[in-house]
Amino acid sequence: MDLENGLKESIQKWSIPIKDISDLDGLAMRASEAKYVLLGEASHGTSEFYTVRAELSKKLISEHGFTFIAVEGDWPACQAVNAYIKDNEDKRSPEEVLKAFHRWPTWMWANKEIASLVGWMKDYNKTVPEDKKAGFYGLDVYSLWESMDEIINYLRKINSSELQAALDAFSCFEPFNRSNETYAISAGYLSDGCRKEVIELLSSIRKNAHKEKIDRENALNLEINALVARNAEQYYRLMVMSDAGSWNTRDMHMAETLNAVMDFHGKNAKAVVWEHNTHVGDARATDMKKAGMVNVGQIVREEHGMEDVFICGFGTHRGTVIAAGQWGAPLREIDAPPAQAFSWEDELFQAGDEDKLLIFSDENRNEFAKEIGHRAIGVVYEPDMEQYGNYVPSSISRRYDAFIFLSQTKALSPLAIDSGI
Repeated sequence: MDLENGLKESIQKWSIPIKDISDLDGLAMRASEAKYVLLGEASHGTSEFYTVRAELSKKLISEHGFTFIAVEGDWPACQAVNAYIKDNEDKRSPEEVLKAFHRWPTWMWANKEIASLVGWMKDYNKTVPEDKKAGFYGLDVYSLWESMDEIINYLRKINSSELQAALDAFSCFEPFNRSNETYAISAGYLSDGCRKEVIELLSSIRKNAHKEKIDRENALNLEINALVARNAEQYYRLMVMSDAGSWNTRDMHMAETLNAVMDFHGKNAKAVVWEHNTHVGDARATDMKKAGMVNVGQIVREEHGMEDVFICGFGTHRGTVIAAGQWGAPLREIDAPPAQAFSWEDELFQAGDEDKLLIFSDENRNEFAKEIGHRAIGVVYEPDMEQYGNYVPSSISRRYDAFIFLSQTKALSPLAIDSGI
């Protein structure tokens, strides 16, 4: 039996057809045994990745007691959503609240698919006690300036003794005029940057927050914004010097933030995490390991054990996707061509042009362990060039615990939001 036919036959043997969302009930039940359920995506612009993750998340929250959803988004913008879904008196529409996502690429979270999920979460939270309300949090590191604003505004609001220290710390950043690129070049090549200032501020906030008698949710918000400031400073300082260093800083920050939110919710907390496959699929099962890169999936597995972590990857064979031709450019709907021959997505297609689910176990994991190219589409995408960088060599059954294949997909539905880079 040759390799290609062997993999095709293994897919046909072990895959479960997906014809209705109820066909994922078994996956939700299996995933619910873990404390951390990581749901991936092969692009940031595919509608079905969002809608299927939303349906799985609803099941995990309403039927299996999961506590919150944490996403590859900015903490301050996600906090606007978190506050909205927990406030019964806030009568705004989800679309109005999602205007908080004004930094490019806005479409990742300001879209109709997320608006529908946010509306569901708000309605769900009206039916449960205050301490059982589901949360929505952002794990990413990019919001350096927004997080600094949040810290200053909150400390000023409560007339905190920490305000002047925060103002002094952030005065270091003033010459860079809120430009990530300017700070990155200056701190990376010309100086030590503002590292000392943000480290000391985070330490001070953690040490003195209890003295301010801040309620728990606001204390968490203050601490995470300070954590973002510290780690974003490092991320941008490394950005111009080391791809692996900046990548690792970002993913370690996301894992650290996830841990902080879990600690906040207590020992019975259970998390659903939404991020790109490149972040949730264990980096040790890809060529990222050779480059010295780690990711959230690897870190969470290492810190909490394989039995408490369930990772589900997503992929598609062809369709349309929202992306941009270069960083900061306007979004556009782009045709994603059929997957490259002999890639993981092509093998799934050759095994049958239908949506399907694979769940990996001790019984079948070896059949899907051989390294194979696995497509990844980012916010910047040029289909004509994808053979040169969009396929990540991966051992699929080591990278994930399950995989959802949606054969033909369509583009996400962005909301009209004014975007800044």
